[in-house]
Amino acid sequence: MSAEPEVVDNADESRFEIRVDGSTAGFAEYKLSPEKIAFTHTEIDESYSGRGLAGALVRSALDDVSSRGLAVLPFCPYVRSWIAKHPDYVDLVPADQRARFHLE
Repeated sequence: MSAEPEVVDNADESRFEIRVDGSTAGFAEYKLSPEKIAFTHTEIDESYSGRGLAGALVRSALDDVSSRGLAVLPFCPYVRSWIAKHPDYVDLVPADQRARFHLE
């Protein structure tokens, strides 16, 4: 039985990574600035697809940046659609930026 997936912020690579049994199964790349974080690309390795890892990765990453008080700019289409499906996370996107990401 495999362990629970683990999400870590690999700041050196500017990405959150989701690891399964010690192997990197996917990542969400970002650009960090003092008050905000822009998610640019999310990818899950094909061998791990269909396990819900992308959603787990994004939820964990957003929870982490929320705890740091960062605003989120979801340029990545997956992150943007995930936030749209989870309205309790829309507040992470600055109100004046939500129309730009179709999150109103």
